Amino acid sequence: MNRMNVLVDGSLESRHVEKIRAVSEDIEVLRLNSPGEVLETMPDVDIVFGDVTPAMFERGTRLRWSQLLSAGADTQLFPEYVESDVVLTSAKGLVGTHLADHAMALLLGLTRGISHAVRNPDWDQRMSIRKISWELNGKTMGIVGFGGTGRELAVRAQGFGMKVIAVDPERVEVSDFIEEVWTTDRFHELLAESDVVAICAPSTRETRGMFDRAAFREMRNHAMLINVTRGDIMDEEALLEALEQGQIGGAGLDVTPREPLLDDHPLWHMDNVIITPHTAGGSPERLDRSVNLFCQNLERFLNKEPLLNVIDKQKGY
Repeated sequence: MNRMNVLVDGSLESRHVEKIRAVSEDIEVLRLNSPGEVLETMPDVDIVFGDVTPAMFERGTRLRWSQLLSAGADTQLFPEYVESDVVLTSAKGLVGTHLADHAMALLLGLTRGISHAVRNPDWDQRMSIRKISWELNGKTMGIVGFGGTGRELAVRAQGFGMKVIAVDPERVEVSDFIEEVWTTDRFHELLAESDVVAICAPSTRETRGMFDRAAFREMRNHAMLINVTRGDIMDEEALLEALEQGQIGGAGLDVTPREPLLDDHPLWHMDNVIITPHTAGGSPERLDRSVNLFCQNLERFLNKEPLLNVIDKQKGY
């Protein structure tokens, strides 16, 4: 077997690089930080562990496979890559635990009056906070996108006594922690039945702008919207109208329609909105999990076995 060159993301630690090197004697692991060095090296690279830019792809004439550190693949789906035979894999399924934790934190911050208490540090606020607080027990959570994040969130929601339903473009098995998984043609039906709507979907042609004016009109006026995956799934103007006009009760957003969100953007200043600056992906376990998956896939690649977490480049997930 000819020796393969594996270009890895510059953020990896030395221990990660050594773990990848240990997979096989038939690979050369390259860790480069300079964009210029990366472009210069790309004609000799067979595998990339990290993002591939259009400029890298153009020069990567030997490239056969790349794996993202992120779960979402939308940043990689430029036409040249999509139309090529180069395989794309991602960390989908590995980030669900901490994204689901974050989603519950946003939801509890809204439903238990925590955001109100933080914004108004006054002991005399206690009765007004009690009046706006509500329990999750017995409420319905509707999850849009039942992949790794959606599944983990369903487990947590059930633990709070919630009824959980979901929609997904694929046929998904119903597990013990969810009542029903519908196809996406029942999206508006899910909105009408849910007290909490959680966006756990990737950004694709089908999902971008999915939460438009018509969608928000279907939601209950007390319902909370939670989004920890991609901001462009929400139409910005429709979201602002829904919050300002009381079409929905509030929103907990780790992602926003435009990023970074400008300092004077109205979303920052709404009492019924909690925003975290795209931090749900943070976890001390995340990078280790990604490296472990890459090592498994690298072994599979070298043995000509099917890879894990392959992205359908036409579908976008």
